[in-house]
Amino acid sequence: MQVFRPIDYVPATLVGRGFRVMLAGADANDPVADKLARLGGEVEAEPEGFMALGAVMDDPQGYGLFVISVDGVGGDESAKRICSLLKGAYPRLPVIIIGGQCRDQSFPEEIVEPVQLRAPLSSISLRVGFEHAMRERMMWNAD
Repeated sequence: MQVFRPIDYVPATLVGRGFRVMLAGADANDPVADKLARLGGEVEAEPEGFMALGAVMDDPQGYGLFVISVDGVGGDESAKRICSLLKGAYPRLPVIIIGGQCRDQSFPEEIVEPVQLRAPLSSISLRVGFEHAMRERMMWNAD
């Protein structure tokens, strides 16, 4: 598992407020990891999807967001299985699924449903997806 944080960021752009983020199916050099870190998340990247799931299940209170790179975990079926197992154990943990074959982006009203984003991912779509997935936690942290 790799952990990294950006050195240079503009505090006004931070929306993550220091949440730990597990990025499954990617490593710390992945552009998605960098984009998540620039939103304020402390990103832990794990190239193997089920290892990432195990890390979250070992420390469920330590993570604020779970992000799945569909291409990195072996495709749609593997991503759906990981998401299903995670939601079965921790239904309130926000999930974002990023996939190259995702035709439509999805921002569901129910917190138990994952946000789905198209790859390649722009910083703007990730920010919108991040804010949508984290909306419940961000409301409680508002001053």
